[in-house]
Amino acid sequence: MKDPALVIMAKQPAVGQTKTRLCPPLTPAQAAALYEALLRDTIALGAALKGVQLAIAVTPPQATRAFRRISPPGATLLPVAGADIGDCLNQVLNRLLAAGHRQAIAINSDGPTLPPTYLRQAVNRLADADLVLGPSEDGGYYLIGLTRPRPGLFENIEWSTARVTGQTLARAEALGLDVCLLPPWYDVDMAADLDRLRAELATLPPEALSHTRHFFQTARTSASCRNWTYWV
Repeated sequence: MKDPALVIMAKQPAVGQTKTRLCPPLTPAQAAALYEALLRDTIALGAALKGVQLAIAVTPPQATRAFRRISPPGATLLPVAGADIGDCLNQVLNRLLAAGHRQAIAINSDGPTLPPTYLRQAVNRLADADLVLGPSEDGGYYLIGLTRPRPGLFENIEWSTARVTGQTLARAEALGLDVCLLPPWYDVDMAADLDRLRAELATLPPEALSHTRHFFQTARTSASCRNWTYWV
């Protein structure tokens, strides 16, 4: 069988539609720029993981050409459109498993500070578990991995709420799945998450997360920033 597949669930950055919960303190344009920076650094995170096939799930499908320009050589692009994130996850994971990958692991596109060891743990634990789940601190999850399609796993989930992980675990139990939980991590969704991200950047090597660092440097010096003191 093929190597495990690691797929990043990505959206095309769009002003006024991307990371709107960060406005304020960010302007809509800055929020979209931040998401693109996080996405690019998440792609770099995935590309650095050895022994996996990197894939990027692209929403909307017509953005595939634009994503090709920021994707590393050899990455698989998967255009996807669905009724909700669960529908998209189900489609993408099933496509990768049907293509012969022995594991399919999906991660979000806005968590480039995720420790690489968590990704390696996901691959290793799927050698025995049916499902691996990385819970987010807000009640969702940043990672989900499977070894074969699991019909019903993504049904009846209240997406984008604090109940996602709990409901997913309940669905997994009802399906009789052996579940492995990874350590929790955080998403960059709210103003407080920006503070945490900036503090974390200060602890990482200066070459890490180059796109996200550039965003903060640009925002700090931008005359269009409406919250100058926030960046000081």
